[in-house]
Amino acid sequence: MTSNLLDSPIIQFTILLTVIFTVPPIFERLRIPGLVGLLVAGVVLGQNGLKLLDTNSETVKLLSDIGKVYLMFVAGLEIDLGQFRKTKNRSIVFGMLTFLVPLIAGICVGRLFDFGWNASVLIGSLLASHTLLAYPIVSRLGVVMNEAVTVTVGATIFTDTGALLVLAICVGIHGGEFSALSLVTLLGGLAIYSVIVLFGFDWAGKEFFRRSGDEQSNQFLFILLALFLASVGAQIVGVEKIVGAFLAGLAVNDVVGRSPVKEKIEFMGSVLFIPCFFVDMGLLINIPAFIQTLSSIWLTVVILVALISSKFIATFLTKLIYRYNTAQMLTMWSLSLPQVAATLAAALVAYQTLNPAGERLISEGVLNSVIVLMLVTSIMGPLITARFAALLQMPQTDFETESLSTWWESHEGQPLEETQNLFTVLVPIYNSKTQRYLIEMAALIAQHESGRILSLAITKAHVHMDDPQLGISLEQSQQRLKAAKEISQEFDVKVSGAIRIDDDIALAISRTSREQNASLVVMGWSRTTGLRARLFGNVIDSVFWSSHCPVAVTRLVSSPKTIQRIIVPIGDLRPQTISAWRFAEMLADVNKAEVVLLHVSNSKTPSNLVEQFTTQLSEFVAKSQLQVNTNIQIIIDDDVAKAIVREAQAFDLAVLRSVRYRTTGGLAVSQVTTQVIEELTGSIVLLGEAHL
Repeated sequence: MTSNLLDSPIIQFTILLTVIFTVPPIFERLRIPGLVGLLVAGVVLGQNGLKLLDTNSETVKLLSDIGKVYLMFVAGLEIDLGQFRKTKNRSIVFGMLTFLVPLIAGICVGRLFDFGWNASVLIGSLLASHTLLAYPIVSRLGVVMNEAVTVTVGATIFTDTGALLVLAICVGIHGGEFSALSLVTLLGGLAIYSVIVLFGFDWAGKEFFRRSGDEQSNQFLFILLALFLASVGAQIVGVEKIVGAFLAGLAVNDVVGRSPVKEKIEFMGSVLFIPCFFVDMGLLINIPAFIQTLSSIWLTVVILVALISSKFIATFLTKLIYRYNTAQMLTMWSLSLPQVAATLAAALVAYQTLNPAGERLISEGVLNSVIVLMLVTSIMGPLITARFAALLQMPQTDFETESLSTWWESHEGQPLEETQNLFTVLVPIYNSKTQRYLIEMAALIAQHESGRILSLAITKAHVHMDDPQLGISLEQSQQRLKAAKEISQEFDVKVSGAIRIDDDIALAISRTSREQNASLVVMGWSRTTGLRARLFGNVIDSVFWSSHCPVAVTRLVSSPKTIQRIIVPIGDLRPQTISAWRFAEMLADVNKAEVVLLHVSNSKTPSNLVEQFTTQLSEFVAKSQLQVNTNIQIIIDDDVAKAIVREAQAFDLAVLRSVRYRTTGGLAVSQVTTQVIEELTGSIVLLGEAHL
């Protein structure tokens, strides 16, 4: 009876959800990647442990299959095509080297251990790809525009695509009789299929998004449909479905951009389907066989050495060709080391592929070695990246030759006071208890720029416009606007009010700011809580995405009029960071306050680079047209977030810029901004740039 109960799909699904919900946070507290916890949970709950989950059950098999294609889809979706286009030629060269050298090394390993040619080539393809697991680290360090990073990001397209194509051929050969004609047929079909997916899905996606407007639910379903259509199409052509999933990710990459729809897609995968895939990987681990593999450890060691050395050789050759410095070479090497997404998905496919005689394409020993490879490289790669990416320099063009999109300038670079447009601060008001500080903040900025305030009250739409409840809401909105006008008049600032009836609060704010040509949106704080908020995002997320102008989200614990000391963490000199400082500078100018620019430097960063950064920052301060008391503070600390929180306690306001990080597989990565917001008890302004 108990056995039949455990076989129930609902019970199996409940166990999976419990594991996904509880296990990763526990392992992350121990500073172990959450995906390792999922693998361990799979082992514990599988046939070698408690026998609560079975990899052959329909529920686990379905969710794992979806997770596998979702993992590759997200891998394609997260490749930054914009960065790739900037260094296309160099990315192609590095991509070919970091694909071919590990491929050859893997083939040699396979032949050394008496594997057949087909299996050896497949082992080589497993080493050839890489996952940009450490990308959030270079983003946090502010060096994403360094050529070493952009070249490595672009190379991912070639390594992952090449590895999956090799997988498709090897699986086809292993599946039965394979002649030259069938190989040509497979490659021809794959070429036609790839063109249809990459160009057809891209065109269809752009057309659908243009026609569907703001219907995010339908857009989300369209992207999901594209994913599974591409996966089914790949199987029809005769290749593995993860090839189609990856191509679909590349195809809709430009379509979704950085939109809220992309966030929903990645959220759905990272919290449910992809974790199920990792649990299933754990279920496949046969403990006795795993121990036996490690006891005859040479296969695992040789595969690990082959990967690390071949990736290093490929990077070293690239260094010689393009004369990169040592820090750039080691950063490229460490970024290309982690083997997670494509490697694990391809290894599982190869292990599950049987020929007519029932033989697997790769042995259990190779699968176990790949799991060890994943564990080692997913820890080793980010550690090396953190050490050497800190030594990279931002290219001079990013903050000297390029025009800064400063937040008080129009997109053409002309100051707004030179145009006919009056500087306008849009203030959405919806909470009478907190609107005073919000209006005061907007009034101070508008006063400084001799501009005006537009207070906006939004009333949720009803089916019938004569609904009594709608009338009550409109009356409340009128009262909020009246209160906002009274507060604004204390600052001798022009103010006007507007009421908007709309179903979507975020779009109402963005549309009004566009219609009124607002220069800045000042919003109150709202926390992202609950499943619905995490899945569909909150108002702030949506406004950040859709607004045509910068958005300042405020969490104020005291009146902005009393602010005398403002701290601005400066991690790099990109336009977005400079804009956060400009905001603080203007607020300080009207309040006669002090601004401190805080730069937290890693203890391993050479002193000459710290001095160079300080000099560049001083030059920016010297160029300011405002007479503001601005000081620069440089501190050495390996924990950036804690250092910022510690220093900010002595200030009245912290001005931060909004930065969001994502990793393939939904792996948890600490975000400095998020940690500072959670731990800081004082007033905060989070400045988000317009998505141009």
